[in-house]
Amino acid sequence: MKKIILGALLLVTVITVNAQNEEEKDGKKKLFKKENLFTGGSVTVSFFSGGTVLGLSPYFGYSLNKYIDVAVSANVNYTSIRDAYYSGDKSRQTVIGPGAFVRLYPVKFIFAQAQFEQSFIKEKYIYPSNLAFPTETTSYNVSSFLVGGGYCNGREGTGDVFYYFSVMWDLKKDINSPYVDGLGRTVPIIRAGLNIPLFQGGKNRR
Repeated sequence: MKKIILGALLLVTVITVNAQNEEEKDGKKKLFKKENLFTGGSVTVSFFSGGTVLGLSPYFGYSLNKYIDVAVSANVNYTSIRDAYYSGDKSRQTVIGPGAFVRLYPVKFIFAQAQFEQSFIKEKYIYPSNLAFPTETTSYNVSSFLVGGGYCNGREGTGDVFYYFSVMWDLKKDINSPYVDGLGRTVPIIRAGLNIPLFQGGKNRR
């Protein structure tokens, strides 16, 4: 894992230096460009027999250059499952996970992503009404380091609306992580969403 992190940092450094050299050659250099701000995310809605899964994964970020995006993010998920065939008990889980990520674009339609996330989890177990057991509630938090990559459609550089599809894994593999199964195996995190640039009016007028 340390080798992966060091390799990613080295790649970021090389790309950033190269991009800065390009800007200096063009004689253009601004510390902050509001048209490089963007937002986006994905939505999860799933209904199945005895269960409901609702999720939202928004983010807000900034394009350092055409190769690197950084963003703050959040992962909010609600899961409700009811055993309608046997015991009739209910299980509910709420996950709120603030975090941050960096995306590297070696080419305009492929990206690698590394993301840190701190998940605050609340679980509730509700016994059937015919049983006199009190509802059990558990709260805990766990950190995750997600690494993976994805494909995007419609991206030419900075300031573009594009769709993306990504797959990531939790390298920390904490047994309490929402991305690890009961056997301690990391499960793939598959997301598809939309990236939306902000403040593009001035850019278009130029």
